[in-house]
Amino acid sequence: MPQRIRESLERERKSIGLIGSGFISKGLVMLIEQRNDLQVHRVLTRSRIEERHDFPRYDLLTNSPEDLLQGADLILEASGDVCNSTAVLEMALERSIPVITMNAELQITTGSCLARKGFITEAEGDQPGCLAALREEVLQMGLSPLVYGNLKNFLNHNPTLEEMRFWAGKSGNSVENITSFTDGTKVQIEQALVANGLGAAIIEPGLCGLARDSVEAGGMELAEKAKAIGSPVSDYLLSAKIPPGVFVTAECNPCHKVYLRYYKMGEGPYYTFVRNYHLCHFEAMKTIDRVLSGGKVLINNSLQPRVSVAAVAKRDLPAGYLIKKAIGSFDVRGVAVNIRDMPDHIPIGLLQSARLTDDIRAGEMISFERASIPQSLALDYWRKGARI
Repeated sequence: MPQRIRESLERERKSIGLIGSGFISKGLVMLIEQRNDLQVHRVLTRSRIEERHDFPRYDLLTNSPEDLLQGADLILEASGDVCNSTAVLEMALERSIPVITMNAELQITTGSCLARKGFITEAEGDQPGCLAALREEVLQMGLSPLVYGNLKNFLNHNPTLEEMRFWAGKSGNSVENITSFTDGTKVQIEQALVANGLGAAIIEPGLCGLARDSVEAGGMELAEKAKAIGSPVSDYLLSAKIPPGVFVTAECNPCHKVYLRYYKMGEGPYYTFVRNYHLCHFEAMKTIDRVLSGGKVLINNSLQPRVSVAAVAKRDLPAGYLIKKAIGSFDVRGVAVNIRDMPDHIPIGLLQSARLTDDIRAGEMISFERASIPQSLALDYWRKGARI
């Protein structure tokens, strides 16, 4: 191809800046490279670039936020980090660069404050984005959602390091990520974001997590709980027999029941719509297209969050103990809570380089009175976002 034509095509392509150089970012780079209308601009990493020859576009890696932002049309955050990424996203939003996250951890910690500064949305692909997309479909069909549900196949609140190393090796993911999936922290974070972003409530601290082999039966049970409290709810079902993915259980105007019965949706009064997959970075490409074409926010933590995720000790932890990073650790796990009920809890996303000032027994929540955490922009944003 002549140089002049190639340069013209490159000018027409939208430049995507990525934050993070792990499992998801590798996949995103390969997908974006297939597109004629998109190009990867730079990839921000905190790792040593000279050691990252495993990355598909090693030449695009940078340690400089300025390199990432200069010339980017859109930023996609996929690092799983909270504190460092909050500062970079603030810089992006101050330059009016739209932001997509594949980072529910960041959303529930600092996303509300960031949303006041510019355009930020979670991507479709992870469960919160998939639930938001399914909700749009259900609303377009004229039904009213009552349950925004996650489908989880396994749960072990206190897995061993050996178990997590085995499954990390088998999946190609990190021990930290696999641990957060296994101990329930990830589903608590995801459903907290769903509650805030879609205007739902949580039924109880830590969610219900009904063990049900039937999505329809579990959805109906959660719908009854939603009706009892007068609000849509965010929760999950647990069973090795249910498909991975998400579901929405909804109700309809009685005049539509005869049609839904005919279409094999059952007798009602509740109807469950199941999306039996979520394809992470593959589906995030849809959100890139949505944002670049001027579409609205799919889901973010909202401007007035009501739900957060606290840290509960998995084992006895002595005063003076240093928690290097809470999410995906063998020290604590996440539990969804109402902010108004537990205003002194430390969000699990902020527990990095945190020193305990009190003995914490297994099962106890870590509060600001019982630990010292470093001052950071993320901490300031949490307090402003939650209005504490």
